[in-house]
Amino acid sequence: MKPGLFLTRILPMPVMHRLKILFDLKYNLHDRPLTIPELMRGMRGRPALISMLSDPINAEVIGSNPRLRVIANYAVGYNNIDLETAAGRGIVVTNTPGVLTEATADLAWTLVLCLARRVLEGDRLVRKGRWTGWNPTQLLGIDLSGKILGIIGMGRIGKAVAKRARGFGMRVVYCNRRRLPPSVEKAFHASRIPVYGLLSVADIVSLHVPLTRETHHLIDRRALNRMKPTAFLINTSRGPVVDEKALTTAIRQRRIAGAGLDVFEEEPAVHKGLLSLPNVVLLPHLGSATVETRTRMGYIVVENIKAVLEGKRAPNAVHV
Repeated sequence: MKPGLFLTRILPMPVMHRLKILFDLKYNLHDRPLTIPELMRGMRGRPALISMLSDPINAEVIGSNPRLRVIANYAVGYNNIDLETAAGRGIVVTNTPGVLTEATADLAWTLVLCLARRVLEGDRLVRKGRWTGWNPTQLLGIDLSGKILGIIGMGRIGKAVAKRARGFGMRVVYCNRRRLPPSVEKAFHASRIPVYGLLSVADIVSLHVPLTRETHHLIDRRALNRMKPTAFLINTSRGPVVDEKALTTAIRQRRIAGAGLDVFEEEPAVHKGLLSLPNVVLLPHLGSATVETRTRMGYIVVENIKAVLEGKRAPNAVHV
C-alpha cells in the first residue's frame, strides 16, 4: 500500500501528479489555510505531512498524530513548526533551501526598481486618467548607479542580490555573522561593516535574514532612525524582522523615503498605516512565486518525504 500523506494546500499540477502516484494522498480542497482542528483531522493516522509556512504546526498539532514521521515544510523557513516537540517524538522536519534563491533575489530587485523609479505611482496615475502628458518634474525617482546597497544577511539570497547589484553599478556593503572570503567580496564589490554602520550609509537596505529571537524587530524605531532620509527599505525575508508600526511612523515622518515589502508581521494582515502610503510597495508574499521555482520546491518536498519513509537520511533535514 502507498504511504499516507496529508497536504495542507494544493501545489502546482506537476507536483500534485507526482504525489498522487507515490502516496495515498489526502489534501485540503479549500483555497484557504486550514484551522487547527481541520489540520489535525486531515493528518490523522498519516505518517507524512506537507505544511506551508502559514500552518501552525505546534505541539498540539504534532501530538495529535502518533503515526507522524515526517513534516516537510514547503518553504525555506520553518519558524511555524515546533522543532523541539517534533525532535522529541522522533519526527523529521525538512525544508526547501536553495531552490528559491534566484526567484527571491529577482523579486527583491523588482521592489527596488519599483521604488527607485516610482513605477506603481506612475501606473496609478495613468489608470486613473490623471496623466496630462510628459512633465520634466513629474514623478522623479533616483538613479541606482553609484548608490550603496546594504545587505543584511549574506546567505544564498543575499549573495544573489549582491550579484545583481553589479549590473546597476552599485557598491555593496553587507552585515553578516561571518565575513565572506576576500575573493567573494571582490567579485561582489562588497565590504563587511556593522549593522548600524550599514544603516547609516546605505541608499537601499535589503533584508535577507532568518526569523530568530535576535532578528525579531531587527528593524525597529532605533534602526530606522539610523537610515538616510533618502533611503529605501526592502524586506523579502520574514515579516517580523521589521516593526511595521515603527516603519509606518518613519515613512510618514519622512525619516526614510519608502519601503518595499513582500512579507508581513501578521500575514495576511498588514499594518493599516502602510496601506495608504504611496511610497510603499506591498506584495502578497511572491518571493518564490514562479512556475519553475514552486514546482522545484514541490519535487524537493517529495524527495525529502520519500527518504524519511524509506529509512534514509532526508536531503534537507532541519535540526533543532
